[in-house]
Amino acid sequence: MTTKLFLSLFICTLSLTVFSQKGNIEGLIIDADSRTPLNGATINLAGNKGDNSDMFGKFSIPAINPGSYEVIVSHIGYKTEIIPVEVKPNLLSSINVNLRKSNLDLSEVRVNSKKSSGLTTIGAVDIRLRPVNTSQDVLRIVPGLFIAQHAGGGKAEQIFLRGFDIDHGTDIAITVDGMPVNMISHAHGQGYADLHFLIPETVEKVGFDKGPYFTGKGNLATSAYVDFSTKDFIDNNIIKLEAGQFNTQRVMGMLKLFNKTTEKNRQQFYIASEYSSTDGYFESPQDFHRFNLMGKYNAWLGNQSQLTITASTFDSKWFASGQVPDRAVQAGIINRFGAIDDTEGGNTSRTNLSVKFNKQWKSNWKTTDQLYFSRYKFNLYSNFTFFLEDAIYGDMIQQQETRNIFGYTTTAAKSYLIGNKKASSEFGAGFRYDDVMDIELAKANRTTFFNSIQKGDVKELNSFLYVNQDVELSDKFSLNTGLRYDHFIFKYKDELAGATDFSKQKKGTVSPKLNISYSPNQKVKLYLNNGIGFHSNDTRVILDNGADDILPKVFGTDLGIIFKPNKNLILKTALWHLYSEQEFVYVGDAGVVEPSGKSRRMGIDVSARYQFNKWLFGDFDVNLTKARAIGEAKGEDFIPLAPAFTSIGGLTAKTKDGFGGTVRYRFIDSRPANETNSVRAEGYMLLDMVAAYRVKKFEFTLSLENILNKEWREAQFDTESRLQFEPNPVSEIHYTPGSPRFFKAGVSFIF
Repeated sequence: MTTKLFLSLFICTLSLTVFSQKGNIEGLIIDADSRTPLNGATINLAGNKGDNSDMFGKFSIPAINPGSYEVIVSHIGYKTEIIPVEVKPNLLSSINVNLRKSNLDLSEVRVNSKKSSGLTTIGAVDIRLRPVNTSQDVLRIVPGLFIAQHAGGGKAEQIFLRGFDIDHGTDIAITVDGMPVNMISHAHGQGYADLHFLIPETVEKVGFDKGPYFTGKGNLATSAYVDFSTKDFIDNNIIKLEAGQFNTQRVMGMLKLFNKTTEKNRQQFYIASEYSSTDGYFESPQDFHRFNLMGKYNAWLGNQSQLTITASTFDSKWFASGQVPDRAVQAGIINRFGAIDDTEGGNTSRTNLSVKFNKQWKSNWKTTDQLYFSRYKFNLYSNFTFFLEDAIYGDMIQQQETRNIFGYTTTAAKSYLIGNKKASSEFGAGFRYDDVMDIELAKANRTTFFNSIQKGDVKELNSFLYVNQDVELSDKFSLNTGLRYDHFIFKYKDELAGATDFSKQKKGTVSPKLNISYSPNQKVKLYLNNGIGFHSNDTRVILDNGADDILPKVFGTDLGIIFKPNKNLILKTALWHLYSEQEFVYVGDAGVVEPSGKSRRMGIDVSARYQFNKWLFGDFDVNLTKARAIGEAKGEDFIPLAPAFTSIGGLTAKTKDGFGGTVRYRFIDSRPANETNSVRAEGYMLLDMVAAYRVKKFEFTLSLENILNKEWREAQFDTESRLQFEPNPVSEIHYTPGSPRFFKAGVSFIF
C-alpha cells in the first residue's frame, strides 16, 4: 500500500514538473497606421496552437513546450508577419506586432481561426474586395441574401434568405455599431429594418452569420444576424459627387474635424453626410429625397480603454407607383413602368445617439457598456388592392407611428486556463424599451382622411441576460456553449376601443446554444452548430387576440466545413436544418397577423473564393433550400415566396495602379407564390458592374446595373385586387418591375 501511494505521488509530481516546464506566449497586435489595437487577428504556431486577438489587440497561447518557434500573425487585409520567439520553461514570452494594411492575398488567409466561423472569414474577404455602391450592396455581402424594393426608395427592403421570405426583417437581426435597426411591433410589419440611415462609405466591416447559434443574439436572429460597424477612424477626407439616369444625383462628404495622436492616446472626430435624389425609372416621378448626417468620436486611452460616441440623423420622402397587376400590363392598360395608383410613398426619419465604452481591467476582465437612444417617425401610403373594398375612392391606406427607443447592453468577459487548456467566459445583460405613440392603420389618401382601422399606443420591454462559454478541448477541438434568457413585457392601449389604460402581457423564453469546431490543421475547419432562437409576435396581436404563440422558437443545426485545398482557394459548405414552431404571415396592411403553423427548412450552402493572380479574384455562392409547412397536405404545403435556388458571384479586380472593379451576377429561380404552387413568382438573372480608378487625389467611379437590360420583376405577390372598371376581383401576380439598364458615374476628391 505504501509503495502504491509513493508511486502515485511520484507520478503526480512528475506530471506537475513536466507541465511547469512549459512556457507561455502573449502579445499585442496593433494597426501600424492608426496606432490602435487590432481585433480579430489570427495567431498561429507550428502545429495547431493559436489564438485570436481580442478587442484590445491582446492574445495569449499557454502551455507551449520549450523551444524556438515562429509566430505567424495574419489578418485579412493586412500583410502577414512572422515573428521568431524563444519559449523558455516557466517563463512568459511577450511580443508586440504592428500589422500594416496591404492588398488582399488569399494565400495569407488561415481558416482555423478560433473565434470566427467560415462564413465570417468569407465575409471579411468580400468586404475588402467589393467596391461600395449602396447600403443595399453591403447587405448583399451575406451569401444567399436577396433584397427587393417595392414601394419607392424610402421603404425598407424585403429580404429573402435560407428559404424565408423575411418580409422587412422578421427573421433577421440587424444592428449598426451595436444599435438595433429592427423595429418590433411596427406599423408596417414585425422586425421592420430600415437601413437607409447608414451611409455606405462609412462601413468598415460587416459581421454576420446564419442560424440561431449565437448567445449574444436574441429576438429575430433566427435565419441570420448582420452587424454593421462604421469606421472608428478615417484616413482621408473625401467629397464625392454622383449623377445618373432618371434624374439621379448624390453628394457625399466625410471630413475629419478633430484628429490627435500621441504616444499613448488616439482621438478623432469625423462627420459624414449625404444627400441623394432621383425620379426613378417609373412613368410617374418618385421625387425621392434623402438626407443623412452622422458624427463619430472615437478615443483610445492607452490600449486599455476605448470611448465611442456616435450620433446620426436621416430624413426621406418619396412617391411610389407600387405593385402593378399583371393583367393590366398584358391588356395594355399600363406598361410595366406605369401605375394604377401613383400616389403611394411616404416619409420617414430617424435620429440616433450611442455611447459605448470598452475597458480592459487589471484583473484581465474585459467589459463593454453601451447606452443608445433612437427617435423614429414613419408615415407610409399604400394601395395593394386598388378598388377591391371601395369602388369610388379606392383602397389606399396610411400607416404611421412615432417611437422612442431606449437601450442598454453590458458584457464582461475573461480568459483563463483550465489545466493547460484555454477557456473564456462572457456574461451579458441589458434591455430595450420601445415607447410607440399613435401607431395607426387608417383608410386615407394623400388628401383625405376617412377613418382609423387601428390606433393606439405600444410599450414593449425586452430585458435579457446570457452566459457564453468557450473551451479549447485540445489544440484541434473547441467547444462553445451558451444560455440566454429573454423576458418581454407587452403593453397596448387601444384608443379605438376607448381604453384608458394599457392591457398587459408577460412572457419569457430560454435559448440554449451548443457549437463544436475541429481544426486538424491551418487549412481545414469543421463545425457543428446547434441552437434555439425565437422571434416575437406583434404587441397589438398579443393583446388584441390573446395569442398563445407569443415567442415561437426556431430550432437549428448547421454542419459545415471550410478549407483551403491550395493557397489561392477558400471553399465553404454547410448542410443545415431549421424547424419553426410557428410561422407568422404579417398582413400589416390589414392590421392582422395570421398564424400559419409549423414549418421545416433544410438546405445546402456552398461558397468559393479564388485568387487568380495578385489583382484578380473570383467568388461564387450557391444556395439550395427546401421549405415546407408541417401538417398540410402534400402539394398544399409550399411556403409562399420561399427561395429554393439562388446563386451570386462575380469577378473582382484590384490593381496597384489604382484600378478596381467588379462584374457580378445575381440569380434567383422561380418559386411558389402561394401554398399550392399554382401561382409562381418569376426568377431572374442579372449582370451588374462597378468600376473605379484613382489617380492622385481623385477617384472616378462608374456603375452599370442590369447590363443586359433584362425585363425582370423585383417584388412579387399573389394578391386579390379589383380595377375600377372590373365587376369582380381577380387574384394573380402583382409585381414591382425591376430596374432597366441604369448608368451612374461619380468623382471623388480625396485629401
